Amino acid sequence: MAAAPGLTVRPGWLASRWTRLNGPQRIAGVDVARGLAVLGMFAAHLLWIDEPFRWQDAGTWVAVVEGRSSILFATLAGVSIALATGGRTPPRGLELRASRVRLLTRAGLLWAIGVLLILTGVPVYVILPAYALLFLLAVPLLRLGARALLLSAGALAVVMPVLQVALDDLPLWRTMEGNALSLAIGWHYPFTTWIVFLLAGMGVARAGIRRLSVQLWMLASGVVLAVAGYGIAAAIGALEEGPPGSFAAELWTAAPHSTGLLEVVGSGGFALAVIAACLLACRTVLVWIALPLRAVGAMPLTAYVGQLLVWAVVAAAVLGRIGDLAGFRDLEPFWPLTVATVVACTAWALLVGRGPLEWLVDQSSRLVARAAADGDSRPDAHALPR
Repeated sequence: MAAAPGLTVRPGWLASRWTRLNGPQRIAGVDVARGLAVLGMFAAHLLWIDEPFRWQDAGTWVAVVEGRSSILFATLAGVSIALATGGRTPPRGLELRASRVRLLTRAGLLWAIGVLLILTGVPVYVILPAYALLFLLAVPLLRLGARALLLSAGALAVVMPVLQVALDDLPLWRTMEGNALSLAIGWHYPFTTWIVFLLAGMGVARAGIRRLSVQLWMLASGVVLAVAGYGIAAAIGALEEGPPGSFAAELWTAAPHSTGLLEVVGSGGFALAVIAACLLACRTVLVWIALPLRAVGAMPLTAYVGQLLVWAVVAAAVLGRIGDLAGFRDLEPFWPLTVATVVACTAWALLVGRGPLEWLVDQSSRLVARAAADGDSRPDAHALPR
């Protein structure tokens, strides 16, 4: 059959898209974990969750998404950064310089996208400004190996929750200026403590996240940390969020989004265990069953931003007010948005390729890095000013 006039047929196009999603350059288990994190955040945004998670009560299991999905997202940010900057081998020399420029550019773009989403008025705490600051904090950490990263994560996991209680209690946050600053830096996901999750993700990626031994070690250590954090919290009755209390009460808690010591340990361990379980599952035939979820995980920025933009449009059209959280949840949008996101991401990945926002951020960061390298290579680039 002849091609239609004006239509250019690119031989092997679909095969190349399939290879891009399933080739050796992608780690399927990481994509699955990212897909779970994104859809978990959809659930946290869109579902009514009336009771805290209790493992012995299946009716409360949906509450597992609260707090843990965003922490999984942050841990995967560390994994992605390390994989994109040499994997097991930290970058050096010109490669390190280019990686830093790309990371700085990504941070700036993520922050700008996050602020634009906040300006839509959608009533959620947008994670992208915090994500951007974590990318910024990762810049001086790129030269570190697995041991240094993991030891730093462990030390900060103990120290930073103590400081976080004092930081959260600053009078600044109770002013209009403080509220604006809180939104601009994503203080609901405070980078001061969430650096722990970034370091842990970078550390396991530098350790060799493709290796079976590393995956089994991640699973075991993640389960131990989760059991320790949540077990202690259950024993002292600190699993649920309550009114602000004493310093000790705010520190020794595993309540979602509390940034308490037990949440950092328990939810950090949960994130490591989920990533490891996804990596191990993708060593089996489940890797093909999970292909739609992998497609979502291959374009998490597009999926996350798309959900909030659709929310803004639908809420404005149907409710007349974008900020009506209860009204929007009462429309029961979770399943329609989730199914539409999974179908759209799968179709895009197989027919087009990289997610549009992922492509934009990647190409922009590479362009800036190339321009910086070209500037440094000019003969007079390092001459003293006259």
